[in-house]
Amino acid sequence: MIQRHTCENGLRIITEKIPSVRSVALGVWVGTGSKFETERDNGISHFLEHMFFKGTTSRSAKEIAETFDEIGGNVNAFTSKEYTCYYARILDQHAPIALEILADMYFNSVFDSEELEKEKNVVIEEISMYEDTPDDLVHDLIARACYGDHSLGSSILGTEEVLRSLSRQDLLHYIDGHYLPTNTVITVAGNFDDALIEEIKRRFSALDRRSVLPEIKAPAFRAHTIAHHKATEQAHLCISLPGFQVGHEETYSLILLNNILGGSMSSRLFQEIREERGLAYSVYSYHSSFKEAGTFTVYTGTAPEQVGQVFDIVAHVLRDVADHGITDKELNKGKEQLKGSLMLSLESTNSRMSRLGKNELLLGRHLTLDEIVAKIDRVTHDSVLAVAQQLFRSKMAMAMVSPLEGFPENVKSDILL
Repeated sequence: MIQRHTCENGLRIITEKIPSVRSVALGVWVGTGSKFETERDNGISHFLEHMFFKGTTSRSAKEIAETFDEIGGNVNAFTSKEYTCYYARILDQHAPIALEILADMYFNSVFDSEELEKEKNVVIEEISMYEDTPDDLVHDLIARACYGDHSLGSSILGTEEVLRSLSRQDLLHYIDGHYLPTNTVITVAGNFDDALIEEIKRRFSALDRRSVLPEIKAPAFRAHTIAHHKATEQAHLCISLPGFQVGHEETYSLILLNNILGGSMSSRLFQEIREERGLAYSVYSYHSSFKEAGTFTVYTGTAPEQVGQVFDIVAHVLRDVADHGITDKELNKGKEQLKGSLMLSLESTNSRMSRLGKNELLLGRHLTLDEIVAKIDRVTHDSVLAVAQQLFRSKMAMAMVSPLEGFPENVKSDILL
């Protein structure tokens, strides 16, 4: 059973007990990411994530790592556009130790100036690695093509220029404005007792930072095109259309539509482009949902001379589903795939912990397993067709990383209209 505990300062603790396992996944979620940054500090959320591991008033970075190694646990973190998460997965008997260290990092990180400069170089190398990986880079470019100068179009990693300019004071100022009790959620999933929850309350209830988070306006979908010239063997192409924001009533119809189009090896795009024609090794689709907006995206990597042909197939597949809908077999198979994926994810305490954090920060509510299954079962041919017609009657945003000098002539953003 999922339970919510709210401290007097507004901090929320979301828990799910699973007595049948011997592990605990523990996460500290902060509702901030690149969406809340400006051009001047773009990348600061991700850089802070790194710096929280670089030592506290009582532990060095090495000691933090060694402690988790000694108890056979894992500790890590990640930053997205809308949230940052610091998490640990440990044996249930070691949960208090993991909590102590995560709390120590949250409250007592020192942000030593020497470590600050070293870690800037580490993140700059991470940016360079990302830019050398075209099938990653193209997803950053498609966000920019969809959202333009809106912060949802910004890179999570930021730029070398901005990182070089960040000071210790910039980090502290950002923490004061974003790492707030009302913007922090602690999630716990696994085999734990009530004493752990009381310890979380004790350690985090004293947090009293007060600030007003910046209001983020919903972005307009811009349907821009970005062709990035790079000496690659393949052309990496992303095509995006407007999607749904988090919590939209037809989310499950869209999830099923995505699964049918490009979410599995039996999907239409995979079968048409890879299996039937051998035009790509990697081809898939995905839906990105944010509080203010969403996008549906198709990715493929293909030989530069085949971009036009692959684009035509993608356009044909999307147009066909918008014109004729899906088959009974696709509907039933899609529902079973979604249910299977959901059930399998519940076997992981880490997955459950992550689901708790995301749902609390983005939705403020938690659906039971039965409620989710009921929503999947309620998806119909008509609801999927309506979603396809709504999404696929729009101009497209496109991004490509390739050795080509721009897009082929037949690759046009209004081809689906």
